[in-house]
Amino acid sequence: MNADLLARFHGVIPAGGVGTRLWPLSRASAPKFLHDLTGSGSTLIRATYDRLVPLAGDRIMVVTGRAHRGAVVAQLPELCDEDLVLEPEPRDSAAAIGLAAAILSLRDPEIIMGSFAADQVIEPVEVFQAALGEAIHTAASGKIVTIGIHPTHPSTGFGYIKTGEQLDVASAPSARGVVEFVEKPDEDTARRYLASGGFLWNAGMFVAPVGLMLKHLQANEPQLHEGLMKIAQAWDTEARDEVMAEIWPGLPKIAIDYAVAEPAAAAGDVAVIPGVFNWDDVGDFAAIGRLNKASADEGIINLGDKQVRVYADSATGVVYSDRPRVVALVGIEDVVVVDTADALLVTTKDHAQKVKQTVEQLKADGATEVL
Repeated sequence: MNADLLARFHGVIPAGGVGTRLWPLSRASAPKFLHDLTGSGSTLIRATYDRLVPLAGDRIMVVTGRAHRGAVVAQLPELCDEDLVLEPEPRDSAAAIGLAAAILSLRDPEIIMGSFAADQVIEPVEVFQAALGEAIHTAASGKIVTIGIHPTHPSTGFGYIKTGEQLDVASAPSARGVVEFVEKPDEDTARRYLASGGFLWNAGMFVAPVGLMLKHLQANEPQLHEGLMKIAQAWDTEARDEVMAEIWPGLPKIAIDYAVAEPAAAAGDVAVIPGVFNWDDVGDFAAIGRLNKASADEGIINLGDKQVRVYADSATGVVYSDRPRVVALVGIEDVVVVDTADALLVTTKDHAQKVKQTVEQLKADGATEVL
């Protein structure tokens, strides 16, 4: 890749969300991106950072909650203070990604940013990096670029990207236009999308010139844009914390898809690079089963404290405990056992999506101390 173009690229890692379907392993104080959920030895945010280093070097910014500062710094010790953006409270993805764009634009208006969520699993890494290289070249031609995932099944849990004509971009042979972003479909619609071959999963990956990102944000969410620019202007000054505390709580809450991606696609300013790598957003405990195939071959996936001893007799599933203990499973298939100091979850992989409903009920009952 052209060295001058690569020097313009900066990675951005939004690290938010609680991952309620992974409760009580993932919770507000320790969300899923701070955990190693694949048995690789790396937490999800560490793996995300490492994927970007070959293209971004140390030009990587993390946007996360103020409560996670200590854990993020411990996992990413090379991250400098100026590139750690701490949100006083969640204001959704447009505020998080928009603030990163605003800060970077004031440092250098020629920057091309790439935003990648902290809690996704991607492999092979080299295939992802090749797609990212194409996305950077396409962004340099004046596009907001998303990397879409080839669907492997008719999922109703993801939004989709309707692809258009192939674009003529040097060094980006797979670049295509985006006709539109579409909401999570019902199962029949998802099957039609899969059969047509013209739809990709929307994984929330965006690569764009910061100026173009902010142009669309200003056009569609002027109040949000104005507030973010005020924070950005104070970011590298002593007034950073004061301005952040004054403006951030009043910013509109809206997803980047609605604030930027969808209207930009309607204006013809969005392109897509199809991603032919394996991708998983680790949305529930069934996903952990898919991602830990080596141990799954033995029937039981044992996460957490390595001193936990699991005995299984005609049993399969996932076990997590954060303290040394013996867990015995007898005659039960696809069980999920998550044992923590203040909460115990027992379910099955087939019911893994329903954990979110349990969290919502606990919140309604006022049991916030375990969330």
